[in-house]
Amino acid sequence: MKRHNYKNLKIWNIGIEIVEDVFKLIDKFPKEEKFGLVSQINRCSVSIPSNIAEGSSRTDKSFSHFIDIALGSSFELETQMIIACKRNYITQQELTLIEEKVAEFQKMTMGFQNKL
Repeated sequence: MKRHNYKNLKIWNIGIEIVEDVFKLIDKFPKEEKFGLVSQINRCSVSIPSNIAEGSSRTDKSFSHFIDIALGSSFELETQMIIACKRNYITQQELTLIEEKVAEFQKMTMGFQNKL
């Protein structure tokens, strides 16, 4: 059975970049959001590369399921960042940058998943 080395997967590396970018952004959020939106954003952003890593040790069919979860987390993250922008926690420019990176991740991940 073929296993994937997640550290060599471009989609995992982009997922790690997304986490780093998001963590820099949420440092600016108000302290009262620590257990609200910040917590939600932390969990779903970390879920993206984590599910790719976990799934990489499974069969391709099972890996595809973990990729679905990572993709779902990326769409959840996008929604939460839109909320953050509407709350004026991040700028429209910051939102656009993270949306572009997330869109790149989604496109690449769907392509990768289709080849499993």
